[in-house]
Amino acid sequence: MQDKGKFLGLVVYVDDILLASNDDNLVDSFKAFLSNNFKFKDLGRPSYFLGLEIARNTKGIYLCQRKYVLDLLKDAGLLNCRPASTPMESGKHLDLEEGPSLTDFTPYRRLVGRLLYLCLTRPDITFAVHNLSQFLSKPCEGHMAAAERILRYLKGTIGHGLFFDKNSTMDLSSFSDADWASCPATRRSVTGFAIFLGSSLISWKSKKQSTISRSSAEAEYRAMAQTSCEVTWVRNLLLEFGIRQSRATPLYCDNKAAVYICNNPVFHERTKHIEIDCHTVRNKYLAGELKPLHIKNDLQLADVLTKALPAPALRNIMIKMGFTSIYLPS
Repeated sequence: MQDKGKFLGLVVYVDDILLASNDDNLVDSFKAFLSNNFKFKDLGRPSYFLGLEIARNTKGIYLCQRKYVLDLLKDAGLLNCRPASTPMESGKHLDLEEGPSLTDFTPYRRLVGRLLYLCLTRPDITFAVHNLSQFLSKPCEGHMAAAERILRYLKGTIGHGLFFDKNSTMDLSSFSDADWASCPATRRSVTGFAIFLGSSLISWKSKKQSTISRSSAEAEYRAMAQTSCEVTWVRNLLLEFGIRQSRATPLYCDNKAAVYICNNPVFHERTKHIEIDCHTVRNKYLAGELKPLHIKNDLQLADVLTKALPAPALRNIMIKMGFTSIYLPS
Protein backbone atom coordinates (compact mmCIF):
# COMPACT_ATOMS: atom_id res chain seq x y z
CA MET A 1 0.00 0.00 0.00
CA GLN A 2 1.27 3.43 -0.93
CA ASP A 3 -0.36 6.80 -0.37
CA LYS A 4 1.13 10.31 -0.42
CA GLY A 5 4.68 9.09 -0.04
CA LYS A 6 3.80 6.69 2.78
CA PHE A 7 4.44 3.01 2.19
CA LEU A 8 3.25 -0.12 4.02
CA GLY A 9 4.21 -3.61 2.88
CA LEU A 10 3.29 -7.02 4.29
CA VAL A 11 4.85 -10.44 3.87
CA VAL A 12 2.41 -13.10 5.10
CA TYR A 13 3.15 -16.80 5.51
CA VAL A 14 0.33 -18.68 7.30
CA ASP A 15 0.33 -16.95 10.71
CA ASP A 16 3.69 -15.15 10.41
CA ILE A 17 3.72 -11.55 9.22
CA LEU A 18 6.65 -9.33 8.33
CA LEU A 19 5.80 -5.64 8.19
CA ALA A 20 7.78 -2.87 6.46
CA SER A 21 7.01 0.83 6.29
CA ASN A 22 8.61 4.27 6.09
CA ASP A 23 6.11 5.73 8.57
CA ASP A 24 5.95 4.70 12.25
CA ASN A 25 2.39 6.04 12.67
CA LEU A 26 1.19 3.82 9.83
CA VAL A 27 2.81 0.81 11.50
CA ASP A 28 1.18 1.62 14.84
CA SER A 29 -2.23 2.00 13.19
CA PHE A 30 -1.93 -1.35 11.46
CA LYS A 31 -0.82 -3.07 14.67
CA ALA A 32 -3.82 -1.57 16.47
CA PHE A 33 -6.10 -2.92 13.74
CA LEU A 34 -4.65 -6.41 14.09
CA SER A 35 -4.86 -6.27 17.88
CA ASN A 36 -8.54 -5.27 17.79
CA ASN A 37 -9.58 -8.01 15.35
CA PHE A 38 -7.21 -10.95 15.92
CA LYS A 39 -5.04 -12.60 18.50
CA PHE A 40 -1.82 -10.82 17.81
CA LYS A 41 1.69 -10.80 19.28
CA ASP A 42 4.19 -8.10 18.37
CA LEU A 43 7.75 -9.46 18.39
CA GLY A 44 9.35 -6.10 17.60
CA ARG A 45 12.09 -5.66 15.04
CA PRO A 46 12.65 -8.94 13.17
CA SER A 47 15.76 -10.97 13.90
CA TYR A 48 14.51 -14.36 12.66
CA PHE A 49 11.80 -15.06 10.06
CA LEU A 50 11.11 -18.46 8.47
CA GLY A 51 14.70 -19.59 8.84
CA LEU A 52 16.14 -16.24 7.76
CA GLU A 53 18.37 -14.48 10.28
CA ILE A 54 18.22 -10.69 10.05
CA ALA A 55 20.87 -8.41 11.49
CA ARG A 56 21.14 -4.67 11.05
CA ASN A 57 23.42 -1.79 11.92
CA THR A 58 23.92 1.79 10.81
CA LYS A 59 25.40 0.60 7.49
CA GLY A 60 22.61 -1.71 6.34
CA ILE A 61 20.87 -5.09 6.68
CA TYR A 62 22.45 -8.53 6.62
CA LEU A 63 20.57 -11.75 5.81
CA CYS A 64 21.85 -15.27 6.40
CA GLN A 65 20.64 -18.77 7.35
CA ARG A 66 23.35 -19.77 9.81
CA LYS A 67 21.12 -21.84 12.11
CA TYR A 68 19.54 -23.53 9.10
CA VAL A 69 23.01 -24.55 7.85
CA LEU A 70 23.98 -25.86 11.29
CA ASP A 71 20.80 -27.97 11.41
CA LEU A 72 21.56 -29.33 7.93
CA LEU A 73 25.08 -30.36 8.94
CA LYS A 74 23.89 -31.86 12.21
CA ASP A 75 21.19 -33.96 10.53
CA ALA A 76 23.70 -35.17 7.93
CA GLY A 77 26.29 -36.02 10.61
CA LEU A 78 28.83 -33.64 9.05
CA LEU A 79 29.30 -31.07 11.81
CA ASN A 80 32.91 -32.17 12.22
CA CYS A 81 33.67 -32.73 8.53
CA ARG A 82 36.59 -31.21 6.66
CA PRO A 83 35.38 -28.12 4.69
CA ALA A 84 35.53 -28.03 0.88
CA SER A 85 36.77 -24.93 -0.92
CA THR A 86 33.95 -24.90 -3.50
CA PRO A 87 30.38 -26.26 -3.59
CA MET A 88 31.16 -28.30 -6.71
CA GLU A 89 34.33 -29.55 -8.33
CA SER A 90 35.50 -27.09 -10.97
CA GLY A 91 34.53 -28.14 -14.49
CA LYS A 92 32.39 -31.02 -13.18
CA HIS A 93 29.34 -31.99 -15.27
CA LEU A 94 27.02 -34.51 -13.66
CA ASP A 95 25.41 -37.12 -15.90
CA LEU A 96 22.35 -39.29 -15.41
CA GLU A 97 24.55 -42.25 -14.54
CA GLU A 98 26.99 -41.41 -11.74
CA GLY A 99 27.73 -44.82 -10.30
CA PRO A 100 25.24 -47.31 -8.81
CA SER A 101 21.71 -46.14 -8.15
CA LEU A 102 20.79 -45.35 -4.53
CA THR A 103 18.67 -48.00 -2.83
CA ASP A 104 16.62 -45.34 -1.03
CA PHE A 105 15.91 -42.08 -2.85
CA THR A 106 14.27 -40.31 0.10
CA PRO A 107 17.41 -38.97 1.88
CA TYR A 108 18.73 -37.47 -1.36
CA ARG A 109 15.41 -35.85 -2.24
CA ARG A 110 15.01 -34.46 1.27
CA LEU A 111 18.54 -33.04 1.26
CA VAL A 112 18.15 -31.35 -2.15
CA GLY A 113 14.82 -29.89 -1.06
CA ARG A 114 16.40 -28.37 2.04
CA LEU A 115 19.32 -27.04 0.00
CA LEU A 116 16.90 -25.38 -2.43
CA TYR A 117 15.45 -23.35 0.45
CA LEU A 118 18.97 -22.39 1.50
CA CYS A 119 19.46 -20.78 -1.92
CA LEU A 120 17.32 -17.87 -0.65
CA THR A 121 20.49 -16.29 0.74
CA ARG A 122 23.21 -18.40 -0.90
CA PRO A 123 23.83 -17.55 -4.57
CA ASP A 124 27.18 -19.35 -4.24
CA ILE A 125 25.49 -22.79 -4.12
CA THR A 126 22.58 -22.05 -6.47
CA PHE A 127 24.13 -23.61 -9.58
CA ALA A 128 25.28 -26.76 -7.77
CA VAL A 129 21.92 -27.29 -6.04
CA HIS A 130 19.84 -26.78 -9.16
CA ASN A 131 22.17 -29.11 -11.01
CA LEU A 132 21.52 -31.82 -8.43
CA SER A 133 17.75 -31.24 -8.57
CA GLN A 134 17.72 -32.70 -12.11
CA PHE A 135 18.35 -36.19 -10.75
CA LEU A 136 15.57 -36.50 -8.17
CA SER A 137 13.78 -39.24 -10.10
CA LYS A 138 16.72 -41.66 -9.96
CA PRO A 139 19.71 -40.39 -7.99
CA CYS A 140 22.99 -42.30 -7.98
CA GLU A 141 25.82 -42.53 -5.48
CA GLY A 142 27.78 -39.91 -7.40
CA HIS A 143 24.91 -37.46 -7.05
CA MET A 144 24.75 -38.04 -3.31
CA ALA A 145 28.51 -37.49 -3.07
CA ALA A 146 28.11 -34.18 -4.92
CA ALA A 147 25.34 -33.15 -2.49
CA GLU A 148 27.59 -33.98 0.47
CA ARG A 149 30.33 -31.84 -1.06
CA ILE A 150 27.95 -28.88 -0.89
CA LEU A 151 27.48 -29.61 2.82
CA ARG A 152 31.26 -29.71 3.31
CA TYR A 153 31.51 -26.36 1.54
CA LEU A 154 28.80 -24.97 3.82
CA LYS A 155 30.82 -26.13 6.83
CA GLY A 156 33.48 -23.57 5.91
CA THR A 157 30.97 -20.79 5.14
CA ILE A 158 28.32 -21.35 7.82
CA GLY A 159 27.61 -17.70 8.62
CA HIS A 160 27.86 -16.28 5.12
CA GLY A 161 24.97 -14.30 3.66
CA LEU A 162 23.98 -11.18 1.75
CA PHE A 163 24.55 -7.60 2.87
CA PHE A 164 22.25 -4.80 1.70
CA ASP A 165 23.96 -1.43 1.97
CA LYS A 166 21.81 1.37 3.42
CA ASN A 167 23.50 3.92 1.15
CA SER A 168 23.09 1.88 -2.04
CA THR A 169 21.53 3.63 -5.03
CA MET A 170 18.12 2.65 -6.39
CA ASP A 171 19.38 1.98 -9.93
CA LEU A 172 18.96 -1.50 -11.38
CA SER A 173 21.68 -3.39 -13.23
CA SER A 174 21.72 -6.96 -14.52
CA PHE A 175 24.19 -9.62 -15.61
CA SER A 176 23.29 -12.39 -18.05
CA ASP A 177 25.36 -15.47 -18.92
CA ALA A 178 25.02 -18.92 -20.46
CA ASP A 179 27.15 -22.06 -20.54
CA TRP A 180 26.60 -23.44 -24.04
CA ALA A 181 25.59 -27.12 -24.41
CA SER A 182 26.94 -27.92 -20.93
CA CYS A 183 24.43 -30.66 -20.07
CA PRO A 184 26.03 -33.96 -21.16
CA ALA A 185 22.66 -35.75 -21.30
CA THR A 186 20.63 -33.26 -23.36
CA ARG A 187 23.26 -30.80 -24.65
CA ARG A 188 21.10 -27.93 -23.45
CA SER A 189 22.70 -24.74 -22.19
CA VAL A 190 22.46 -23.30 -18.69
CA THR A 191 21.19 -19.77 -18.13
CA GLY A 192 22.34 -17.65 -15.21
CA PHE A 193 21.39 -14.10 -14.31
CA ALA A 194 21.98 -11.74 -11.41
CA ILE A 195 20.10 -8.48 -10.81
CA PHE A 196 21.38 -5.72 -8.54
CA LEU A 197 19.67 -2.75 -6.94
CA GLY A 198 22.63 -0.46 -6.60
CA SER A 199 25.29 -2.67 -5.04
CA SER A 200 22.77 -5.10 -3.49
CA LEU A 201 22.01 -8.45 -5.12
CA ILE A 202 18.21 -8.86 -5.13
CA SER A 203 17.47 -11.57 -7.71
CA TRP A 204 19.41 -14.44 -9.26
CA LYS A 205 18.71 -17.70 -11.04
CA SER A 206 20.36 -20.75 -12.55
CA LYS A 207 18.26 -22.79 -14.98
CA LYS A 208 18.76 -25.19 -17.87
CA GLN A 209 17.30 -23.81 -21.10
CA SER A 210 14.18 -25.49 -22.50
CA THR A 211 15.57 -25.91 -26.02
CA ILE A 212 18.91 -26.76 -27.60
CA SER A 213 20.89 -23.77 -28.86
CA ARG A 214 22.83 -24.13 -32.10
CA SER A 215 25.58 -21.69 -31.12
CA SER A 216 27.00 -19.95 -28.08
CA ALA A 217 25.54 -16.65 -29.33
CA GLU A 218 22.08 -18.20 -29.45
CA ALA A 219 22.48 -19.61 -25.94
CA GLU A 220 23.61 -16.22 -24.64
CA TYR A 221 20.72 -14.48 -26.36
CA ARG A 222 18.17 -16.86 -24.83
CA ALA A 223 19.74 -16.06 -21.45
CA MET A 224 19.31 -12.35 -22.22
CA ALA A 225 15.64 -12.95 -23.01
CA GLN A 226 15.06 -14.66 -19.65
CA THR A 227 16.94 -11.90 -17.87
CA SER A 228 14.92 -9.20 -19.61
CA CYS A 229 11.68 -10.77 -18.37
CA GLU A 230 12.98 -10.78 -14.80
CA VAL A 231 14.20 -7.19 -15.11
CA THR A 232 10.75 -6.12 -16.34
CA TRP A 233 9.11 -7.81 -13.34
CA VAL A 234 11.55 -6.18 -10.90
CA ARG A 235 11.07 -2.74 -12.48
CA ASN A 236 7.29 -3.06 -12.11
CA LEU A 237 7.63 -4.29 -8.53
CA LEU A 238 9.85 -1.35 -7.62
CA LEU A 239 7.33 0.99 -9.25
CA GLU A 240 4.67 -0.34 -6.87
CA PHE A 241 7.05 0.54 -4.03
CA GLY A 242 7.32 4.08 -5.42
CA ILE A 243 10.78 3.59 -6.93
CA ARG A 244 10.78 4.59 -10.59
CA GLN A 245 13.72 3.69 -12.80
CA SER A 246 14.69 6.85 -14.66
CA ARG A 247 17.09 5.13 -17.05
CA ALA A 248 17.36 1.94 -19.05
CA THR A 249 18.61 -0.99 -17.00
CA PRO A 250 22.11 -2.09 -18.11
CA LEU A 251 22.15 -5.73 -19.22
CA TYR A 252 25.74 -6.96 -19.15
CA CYS A 253 26.63 -9.88 -21.40
CA ASP A 254 30.09 -11.29 -22.22
CA ASN A 255 29.12 -12.35 -25.75
CA LYS A 256 29.48 -9.60 -28.38
CA ALA A 257 27.42 -11.46 -30.98
CA ALA A 258 24.41 -11.63 -28.63
CA VAL A 259 24.68 -7.89 -27.93
CA TYR A 260 24.89 -7.13 -31.67
CA ILE A 261 21.76 -9.20 -32.37
CA CYS A 262 19.77 -6.96 -30.04
CA ASN A 263 21.17 -3.74 -31.51
CA ASN A 264 20.63 -4.86 -35.11
CA PRO A 265 17.03 -4.47 -36.38
CA VAL A 266 17.57 -7.04 -39.17
CA PHE A 267 17.06 -10.74 -38.37
CA HIS A 268 19.79 -12.65 -40.12
CA GLU A 269 19.59 -16.26 -41.31
CA ARG A 270 21.45 -17.42 -38.22
CA THR A 271 18.88 -15.89 -35.85
CA LYS A 272 15.49 -16.35 -37.51
CA HIS A 273 14.78 -19.57 -35.57
CA ILE A 274 15.04 -17.64 -32.28
CA GLU A 275 12.84 -14.80 -33.49
CA ILE A 276 10.58 -14.80 -30.38
CA ASP A 277 13.52 -14.24 -28.05
CA CYS A 278 14.90 -11.63 -30.44
CA HIS A 279 11.62 -9.73 -30.28
CA THR A 280 11.49 -10.06 -26.48
CA VAL A 281 14.86 -8.44 -25.88
CA ARG A 282 14.76 -5.95 -28.74
CA ASN A 283 11.31 -4.64 -27.78
CA LYS A 284 12.60 -3.91 -24.27
CA TYR A 285 15.63 -2.21 -25.82
CA LEU A 286 13.47 -0.04 -28.09
CA ALA A 287 11.18 0.83 -25.16
CA GLY A 288 14.17 2.18 -23.27
CA GLU A 289 13.89 -0.38 -20.45
CA LEU A 290 17.07 -2.33 -21.26
CA LYS A 291 20.48 -1.40 -22.59
CA PRO A 292 22.57 -4.45 -23.59
CA LEU A 293 26.28 -3.88 -22.93
CA HIS A 294 29.29 -6.08 -23.52
CA ILE A 295 31.43 -7.01 -20.54
CA LYS A 296 34.70 -8.91 -20.22
CA ASN A 297 34.55 -12.55 -19.15
CA ASP A 298 36.39 -11.92 -15.87
CA LEU A 299 33.82 -9.27 -14.90
CA GLN A 300 30.77 -11.44 -15.59
CA LEU A 301 29.15 -11.94 -12.16
CA ALA A 302 26.49 -14.34 -13.49
CA ASP A 303 29.26 -16.82 -14.34
CA VAL A 304 28.88 -18.37 -10.88
CA LEU A 305 25.29 -19.35 -11.80
CA THR A 306 26.17 -21.27 -14.98
CA LYS A 307 29.11 -23.48 -14.05
CA ALA A 308 31.29 -24.79 -11.24
CA LEU A 309 34.18 -22.36 -10.72
CA PRO A 310 37.58 -22.78 -9.05
CA ALA A 311 37.91 -21.34 -5.54
CA PRO A 312 39.70 -18.03 -6.42
CA ALA A 313 37.17 -17.11 -9.12
CA LEU A 314 34.26 -18.07 -6.84
CA ARG A 315 35.55 -15.92 -3.97
CA ASN A 316 36.14 -12.94 -6.28
CA ILE A 317 32.59 -13.01 -7.65
CA MET A 318 30.94 -13.54 -4.27
CA ILE A 319 32.75 -10.54 -2.79
CA LYS A 320 31.40 -8.38 -5.62
CA MET A 321 27.90 -9.71 -4.89
CA GLY A 322 28.07 -8.45 -1.31
CA PHE A 323 28.34 -12.00 0.01
CA THR A 324 30.08 -11.96 3.38
CA SER A 325 29.81 -13.09 6.99
CA ILE A 326 29.35 -11.00 10.13
CA TYR A 327 30.74 -13.92 12.11
CA LEU A 328 34.23 -13.62 10.62
CA PRO A 329 36.81 -11.47 12.43
CA SER A 330 37.12 -8.02 10.89
